[in-house]
Amino acid sequence: MGETLVYNPRAVFDERAQAESFEGLAMPLFDSVFNFARWLTQNREEAEDLVQETYVKALRGFGSFQPGTNFRAWIFRILRNTFLTSRTGLKATMTVPLEEEQEATLPGPPDTPETLLLASADQEMVREALEGLPVIFREVLLLGDVEEMSYQEIAEAVGIPMGTVMSRLARARRALREAVQKKQQKG
Repeated sequence: MGETLVYNPRAVFDERAQAESFEGLAMPLFDSVFNFARWLTQNREEAEDLVQETYVKALRGFGSFQPGTNFRAWIFRILRNTFLTSRTGLKATMTVPLEEEQEATLPGPPDTPETLLLASADQEMVREALEGLPVIFREVLLLGDVEEMSYQEIAEAVGIPMGTVMSRLARARRALREAVQKKQQKG
């Protein structure tokens, strides 16, 4: 004989409340999660798939999320782990247009074709230098400098001690600076 299913209105209410709570926490982070996924996958369609899989896993596992802890770090960790398990050998590179991240804060001379070309060349140089960094440096650099996560949030998202985050971030910034300087000397 089959198992009898019993309607439990309390369980339905709890599931609905949990979904609404998840949505309230997760949806404001969607753009940041997608941006990081683009860096990881270097492909819009793959990033969309990765974000969708991340949100499905996060919703399914939302019962294990500890209220009062850092949801942002929690969902970025799910994204990172989903990415790492979907790729072999961590051979993916990261790209996303840097112009989205860089806005002029001081008024400058009007844009001319020459200034636009130089700015584009500089962004391309930084993007290439960033892509040349090992994944362990790229991810902390992107989470810290692009996503503006705190050391603690990065540590939670990546699953490493905060001291390691600080060390990797310092090394990543130095390596990026050196790579850009080498490219400038060649160009």
